[in-house]
Order: sequence, then C-alpha cells, then structure tokens
Amino acid sequence: MEQNISYKLLSYQSPDGPCAGVAVGESVYSISEITGNSAYATMLGVLEDWASAQAAIDAAIQHLQGKGASPLNDVPLLPPVLYPSCIFCAGANYSDHTLEMAKAQNIEPEPDPRTLGLKPWHFIKAPRATVAANAVVPLPAYSQMVDWEAELAAVIAKPARNVTVADALNHVAGYTIANDLSARDFTRRPNVAPESPFKYDWMSQKCFEGSCPIGPWIVPAKQVADPQNLKIQLTVNGVLKQDSHTSRMIFSLAEQIAHLSTRLTLHPGDVILTGTPAGVGMARREFLKPGDVVSITIEKIGTLTNTMA
Repeated sequence: MEQNISYKLLSYQSPDGPCAGVAVGESVYSISEITGNSAYATMLGVLEDWASAQAAIDAAIQHLQGKGASPLNDVPLLPPVLYPSCIFCAGANYSDHTLEMAKAQNIEPEPDPRTLGLKPWHFIKAPRATVAANAVVPLPAYSQMVDWEAELAAVIAKPARNVTVADALNHVAGYTIANDLSARDFTRRPNVAPESPFKYDWMSQKCFEGSCPIGPWIVPAKQVADPQNLKIQLTVNGVLKQDSHTSRMIFSLAEQIAHLSTRLTLHPGDVILTGTPAGVGMARREFLKPGDVVSITIEKIGTLTNTMA
C-alpha cells in the first residue's frame, strides 16, 4: 500500500547542467532518473506534463531507499523554475501595505479596490531576474533605496485561459517563496509631470539584476490545503520586519489567476507573486545595504534566505 510521502520539487546544478530534483527529507534525487523519463530533466519539462509527472514522482518515491541520493545541504540550488515564460506580480494586494505606502508617500489612502469595482492589478518581472535561495544578490549601483517584499508565489502547471475562480487553483502545481526587491528611489521618473502617464519607471524599480530571489523549492499544491491560510514573515539580519498572514490579501490567489487568465493564457512554469503585506522598508525609511541577510519564512513551504552585496 502506497504511503503519502511529503516532498519538495527543486532545480539544482548537477555536473551535467541544471537538473530537476525531488527532495524527500534531507535527500535529493534526479526526477528523470527515478521516473525513467528524460523529459523530466528540467522543471519546465516536469510542469509541462504535470499530471503524469506528479503521478510518476509519487510512485517512484515509495521505493527510493536512499539509492542515488545527494544530501540536500550539498546540492547547489537554482531558482525552482529555469526560466518561467512570465512572472506576474500583484501590486497593492494587502490592505495594511497600501495604508503604510500611502503614509510613506504622504498621499491619501486608496479606497478598497473592491468598492470601486476594480480587479487585481499586476506588473511583470523579467524571468532572468530570478536568483536562487542562498545566492548573493548584488544591489543595483544606481539605487540607494532597495526594499524587501515577502511574497507567496504560485507556480502554474495546467494552462489557464478564462478560468473561473472556483477552478483556478486546479491549475497550480505548487507554491514557493519570492522576494520582490524594489528600488524605491526609482518609482517615479524625475522631471516628468505628476499627472503624466509616463511618470512611473517600472523597469528600474522592479526589474534590475537579481531583483527576484525565489525558492528554495516548490511544495506541491496537494500538500498546502489553503494558500490563503499561511503565516508569512520576513527578517533582516534576524530582526522581524514583516509578520502577517495570507488571509489578509485583498484579492485571493484564485481571483488573481482567474483575472490574469482573461488577459492571456497562463502557461506551465509561469509564476504569480501574490503581493506583500505591511512591514516594508519604505514605511520606516530603512533600506538594504551590502551584507544584509534577508530571510522569508512561509508556513508549510520553508525559508528563503539571501545576502545582499
């Protein structure tokens, strides 16, 4: 009789190049080797055939017995997905964060978007801005105000187009952790009128090299009963900065997926960052500096740690 064994999906650097792996306890196995399917050599290959791949992984891990394993602590981790076709990032999706940002910018708080009939609001990060857990992140030379943002991230497996909220989570392979690093001093372009539609500099603020630490792994969706019921925390050098709960999102993950799927098809490997809660550096005028160690912990998923340089 098969047991329900918990595991994590990850990408790591093998002697032969990037490899998709499964971590069972403290041991890591090549997914292509344990399933006998070469198409599963990369995480995108796994996600593009997720229903069959998940069943094959579930069957294979029943009989591993340590054969062919590498210790998890010795495996050089990569971003879990190399590379998603798109990274969608929810903006202003925790009410406490919208209030603190309004205060920091000395503007009136925005009304609850639901009362205005608004839908979820997203921007895009460059897929190759991702860096792995434990990686050193070079702070951009042009910015003196790089901020942290702890976020729950969902990884798409089943293509999604015009899906309902009720069906949306069926398109998710699993969950990981992301840090939506933001250069706050490049939110607005100087010498451009405040009312101009060309005022905002999303590229410089959100898409610099290394601006999306992500990982350390993907926890399969079946191991996370409810993505809206997870504790989320961020520390800088061990000092707690963000301490919240995914139940405080304005728009749930299911609502975000449903909305995004009305604009374009979500594809296997696409990643959705679901927004950040209160406690960002901008609100307290604290920003990251070389040597700072940022750790994000999300219940049932794990901890993502990176050092700034």
